[in-house]
Amino acid sequence: MKTGFIYIMSNHKNGTLYIGVTSNLIKRVYEHKNALTEGFTKKYNLKKLVYYEQLEDISRAIEREKQLKAGSRTKKIMLIEHINPHWLDLYTTIL
Repeated sequence: MKTGFIYIMSNHKNGTLYIGVTSNLIKRVYEHKNALTEGFTKKYNLKKLVYYEQLEDISRAIEREKQLKAGSRTKKIMLIEHINPHWLDLYTTIL
């Protein structure tokens, strides 16, 4: 099984949030940071990786993505701030 990741991109602290799922976190975040694909993250200039989780397989990552998307904005912010209180860009930590 392929490892899966869920991740949250933002533009700044308490800014717009995007939750995604991928099997290749480095590649996907690079695409967001460099606006290589059209969509929500490009439109709202979401270039900071502020949160991510690694799951044992992609199907679990998809389940987790749905769970997070269904949650409130407050819960998402609490999740981010639990591991990243200053909303730093975590991209360099995954390289």
